[in-house]
Amino acid sequence: MKEQFYNYIQQLQDTICTGLEALDGEAKFVQDLWDRPEGGGGRTRVISNGKVFEKGGVNISSVHGELPLALRKQFGVEEGNFYACGLSLVIHPKNPMVPTVHANWRYFEMYDESGNVVTQWFGGGQDLTPYYLFEEDAVHFHTVCKNACDAHSAEFYPLYKKKCDEYFWNAHRNEARGIGGLFFDYLKPTEEMSLEQWYNFVTEVGNSFLNSYVPIVNKRKDLDYTQEQRDWQEVRRGRYVEFNLVHDRGTLFGLKTNGRIESILMSLPPHVQWHYCHEPEEGSWEEKLVKVLMNPKQWI
Repeated sequence: MKEQFYNYIQQLQDTICTGLEALDGEAKFVQDLWDRPEGGGGRTRVISNGKVFEKGGVNISSVHGELPLALRKQFGVEEGNFYACGLSLVIHPKNPMVPTVHANWRYFEMYDESGNVVTQWFGGGQDLTPYYLFEEDAVHFHTVCKNACDAHSAEFYPLYKKKCDEYFWNAHRNEARGIGGLFFDYLKPTEEMSLEQWYNFVTEVGNSFLNSYVPIVNKRKDLDYTQEQRDWQEVRRGRYVEFNLVHDRGTLFGLKTNGRIESILMSLPPHVQWHYCHEPEEGSWEEKLVKVLMNPKQWI
């Protein structure tokens, strides 16, 4: 399975990068190959200073070796070897009318002292973080997510949408990072779902990504905006940074496994603002977004 999924994410990285380059029309992804001293490595691709995208990364990695102490404690084991591979992307647009998007799909195995697989699972999802809320964009994004889920089970979308709302929650701010999407983790083989069936589900979601995001970008990328709206985008980006550095499991996993710091932190936007006690004006478009972030919504 690990070879099968790693081959898939290599192809998916190519597909997504090609699609986003075509959408930007100017900037190209720059590739960086790296090795992890403890085992494995990755292929980082970053786009910056484009016509549409201010900064973005579409990264894949495949790492293995002895389970770090922090993760041994987390999993309740005294020793063990692991393998993990995945694709992670974050795209920060220039125009504040275009939302930031994040997605991740990953696979994990752990082994006993004889090299036998003792546990294995998939995880991942995708979520949208707008700066100005267009409800039709939220409906489109969630509809694509739901259609991908419904191809495998009618129970998946409501379950993983709820988990997404719970996971991407800035508890210290008491608000959501964005308007959600899907989040799933520890998808292990059961009597109802084999590992191959989970693979089919996760790849269905991965294959739906461009369709969930590209139509929104096309609709919003040429809209006019003011400097004040750009400032609001950068203030909200600060909340994005806070979540990634304080709460995000992927960031913490990378840091605890001696991951490549440049790839781990590629999710951070280039221009951010923090203001003391910043509040949007009452009745404003900005306040409309904040109210939705305080109470996750059913979009479809």
